[in-house]
Amino acid sequence: MTTATLTRASSSPWRLRWRRFYRNKAALSGLIVLGLLIVFSLLAAPLESFLEIDANNADLLSRFDPPSAQHWLGNDELGRDVLVRLMYGGQVSLAVGFAATLLGAMFGVTVGLLAGYFGGRTDAVLMRLTDGVIALPLLPLLIILAAIDLTKLGFSTDFARSGAASFYRIVLIIALVDWTRIARIVRASTLSVREREFILAARVSGAGTTRILVRNVLPNVIAPIIVACSQVLGSVILFEAVLSFLGFGIVPPTPSWGNMLNNAQELVTTAPALAIYPGLLIFITVVAVNFVGDGLQDAFDPRAN
Repeated sequence: MTTATLTRASSSPWRLRWRRFYRNKAALSGLIVLGLLIVFSLLAAPLESFLEIDANNADLLSRFDPPSAQHWLGNDELGRDVLVRLMYGGQVSLAVGFAATLLGAMFGVTVGLLAGYFGGRTDAVLMRLTDGVIALPLLPLLIILAAIDLTKLGFSTDFARSGAASFYRIVLIIALVDWTRIARIVRASTLSVREREFILAARVSGAGTTRILVRNVLPNVIAPIIVACSQVLGSVILFEAVLSFLGFGIVPPTPSWGNMLNNAQELVTTAPALAIYPGLLIFITVVAVNFVGDGLQDAFDPRAN
């Protein structure tokens, strides 16, 4: 068998999965919408420079100004440009979603691999830990963790009140409670892989546990990890929006869609657009991510045609 034939054979499962995903119009549309939202958010700085404005500069004389040539969606309650703040808010909300999902996936994959590979007491302890986290009331727990005063943990007051601190804290908090689904999926996949011939051959050849897990087990459970991460991402973005809306997330003046929605809740009757814009973006993002997640689940399903 030639090298080219081997290459085609090795890549065919991924090509098959892509074809399944491509045939799912809802999933493909969700992926396009998600890409457009990312591009929309990344264009914040260029648009801010083009319009010669400062998204954080308050101008009380321009409060609630209607759309104009310089302010395409008008101004908010402090006279700041709404469109550019929505774009910067998208950067923060999407960055929190992807970062928290990645961090939670790292922890969940580690727990799932160890539980599935070693089994026995290790499996029992790790899965009871996972079940305990699942049983916790999620939203109240997130609020309690987000309300912790960082200055009591030894951080400076300036850092504790900065936008960077609120970003890191919200990412860590969400990741600490949203890894359980990934852990359970990875454990189940690892249980089905650990007794296969190539794993036994690696053990006989003297390969260490870490080497087997990283080089033999992990590549064979990557597909369900991708699907699980895509499904978790939507809930993470929603969690960030809820916490920011309740005042426990990203600290103003750093914008996020959640805290922009929070700032507009008392202006629904006088300036409803200030609540509609971030709320609509959150809704569209979560729906798009869920469509992509469903499409990936179908694409990676071995029973699908």
